[in-house]
Amino acid sequence: MRAGDEHAFRLLVERYKNSIFKVIYPILKNEKDAEDAAQEVFLKIYYALPEYNSQGLKTWMTRIAVNHAIDMKRKKQRQKEITIEPEEFSQLSQSDENVVVPLLRKEQRELVRNRLDEMPPNYREVIYAYYITEKSYKQIADEQRVEVKTVETKLYRARSWMKKHWKEDDF
Repeated sequence: MRAGDEHAFRLLVERYKNSIFKVIYPILKNEKDAEDAAQEVFLKIYYALPEYNSQGLKTWMTRIAVNHAIDMKRKKQRQKEITIEPEEFSQLSQSDENVVVPLLRKEQRELVRNRLDEMPPNYREVIYAYYITEKSYKQIADEQRVEVKTVETKLYRARSWMKKHWKEDDF
């Protein structure tokens, strides 16, 4: 392969295509994206072959695949657009700077809403109530029939969980 034997490389692709796909799919969580990424990974592997030092081929290829999938996921997240309703868009043209703050809050709510399913259920409830429905600590406490201090603790723990499991770039 290192000498440019295309047949040998085709055999490598046939042998490892399923393994590479199985590594990429859990990261991207989309079959089409994972298939595209696998093809791109094999291109990267082909061009990186001169750098390969003949130790642990599958491990080396897997590392390339994981890094590429993570890069694709980050790129895709950066490309997501938050939709702005027409009435909100017309407000943007006004010179009033106070219009930006509600739009930023809406964007943050959308980002949190999209990631809520990843959270443990006990944290999800309090985050949804506080950030999405914008309820006060008191309202949440009354609904859950707990003390306000309990709501504060749950929010603190939920935020800690988010800091630990989500990257700052995600928000």
